[in-house]
Amino acid sequence: MSNELVKYQPELNTIPLRKFTPVEMNLFFSIVSRMRDKGDQTVRFTFDQLKDLSNYKATANRRFIDDIKRTYDHLMDLRFGSESKSGLSFERFVMFTKFKINGDAPEPYVDVEVYKDAVPLLNNLESWVRYALVEFRDLNSSYAKTMFRLLKGFRTTGYAYFSKTEFNELLDIPKSYKQGNIDQKVLMPIKEELPPFFKGLSVRKKYGRGRGKPVIGYTFSWQPQAKNAEDVHVSADQRRHAGVLNIQTNPNLTAKEKSRALDRVLDQPLGTTQDPQAVKAPSARTKSRQNSSGKQRKSPKTPLPAWADPNYVAPAAGETSDEEQRIIAEAIAKLRENRKRLADSQE
Repeated sequence: MSNELVKYQPELNTIPLRKFTPVEMNLFFSIVSRMRDKGDQTVRFTFDQLKDLSNYKATANRRFIDDIKRTYDHLMDLRFGSESKSGLSFERFVMFTKFKINGDAPEPYVDVEVYKDAVPLLNNLESWVRYALVEFRDLNSSYAKTMFRLLKGFRTTGYAYFSKTEFNELLDIPKSYKQGNIDQKVLMPIKEELPPFFKGLSVRKKYGRGRGKPVIGYTFSWQPQAKNAEDVHVSADQRRHAGVLNIQTNPNLTAKEKSRALDRVLDQPLGTTQDPQAVKAPSARTKSRQNSSGKQRKSPKTPLPAWADPNYVAPAAGETSDEEQRIIAEAIAKLRENRKRLADSQE
């Protein structure tokens, strides 16, 4: 699958994707990735293209058509628009006006057209949210997917705060959930799935006053990403390499959270990793290729891309530099020292 960039106006992040499953989110944002700067023209996706973009697992076209129909039904429930300061004037509109599925064609396809009033969400953007479709697509939890999008809106600042009301609304958390449910079903997958993409990610609860000190908000912080950071044209090995290092060097994760995060980024059954610091990051080095005689020949030299710059906060290419290795080693040593102190204090 070719790497794709998802880019849209920040307002799209303020609309809760109610009742969307992870599969439906993948289909929706796969469509969004190809609708950018197309105006209100009709864009055609063959079934194979859309399956490839969204990494759709099921093969039967009937199942695929049902998932597309449900995605569109959910989209029709979304309302975009604006409201005056006085609250006396407002407008609302849907994002798509055409969503045609033709499963009888020799090459089945879906035709999609953006409503004219929704064109600014995807065209001639003055401000935007952007990220690699593959990073979003490969997340498992719908809560992790939504928080990934939200944090990408603050990727260069490295900080985001959501009141409890905003958090519950944007992530479409069931009203029946108690704090224990949120910790287990919402925060846990976020802390397991997002650290590969946000270096040093920290998730903190903000407590209010009063009986029981209730949670009143959530703070997310991480190392700010460079504005021109390359996160699209990156190989799978480079992505895993950076992801493993980001997990291992994150001082805000417990050993169990690191182990589960590593299992996810390495596509292993949960529980496989026992010692997170013993996991070796997959090599991101480009392998030399063989010529017709069977001898190894070196890959041609190419200019270093932006993500090879040592100032890039989440390097995803080549081997890490000596300086980066030193920083990582110091972080690991500090983690082990802190663990030893904690163990000594509990004896």
